[in-house]
Amino acid sequence: MRRYLPTLLLSVLALNTGWFVIYSGDLGVRGLISAVPGEVSRVFQDSGILANAGLAVHMIAGAVLTLGAPVQALPGLRRRWPGLHRRFGYGLFVLAVVTGLGGLVYIMLNGTIGGAWMSFWFAVYGVAMIWAATNTVYHALAKDMRRHFAWAVRFVVLAVGSWIYRMHYAIWYAATGGVGSNEAFTGVFDQVQVVAFFVPYLLIAEIILRMQNGRRHYSHA
Repeated sequence: MRRYLPTLLLSVLALNTGWFVIYSGDLGVRGLISAVPGEVSRVFQDSGILANAGLAVHMIAGAVLTLGAPVQALPGLRRRWPGLHRRFGYGLFVLAVVTGLGGLVYIMLNGTIGGAWMSFWFAVYGVAMIWAATNTVYHALAKDMRRHFAWAVRFVVLAVGSWIYRMHYAIWYAATGGVGSNEAFTGVFDQVQVVAFFVPYLLIAEIILRMQNGRRHYSHA
């Protein structure tokens, strides 16, 4: 059972991101082609063409990335179709760069709804996404599979971060009615969320990776 657990968890994750993939992709496309982007969502500005384009591209590329990353990590895909895994990985790298840069352009030109605190942490998230994707590809090309795997784990965590962010809100509002949250995204919960949607999950992944490396080192000692 333990052997199939990663496949099961990744499959469940991929399936559960479906609603977000549709939502984000649709919102991005409508914001990109609308003559009045502000009517699509308040995150778009009627006069901010470049910022809107950055955000729309961020949403569209991010939607594909959110589903593609857990699918790419499926053990069966890696073992049975290594060539497909490699080519798909390059595609995900491009999507990660586009997603990250699109978001950073928007933040630089327009800021975020929640102000400087949200802008800072969303920018950190975007840079971390690009950095993880770059290292994942770099170590694969260098044939260092241990480091490639470690960076791939970090990358998958970051790739599904936008989905996690919204799931946190859905669970919180269902449980508390939205205590500590407001429309301006300046409540206590909102302020915590801009860190909590990715940093704790990266720390958990890091702990697990280090435990695995420790067991591997001990078994070869």
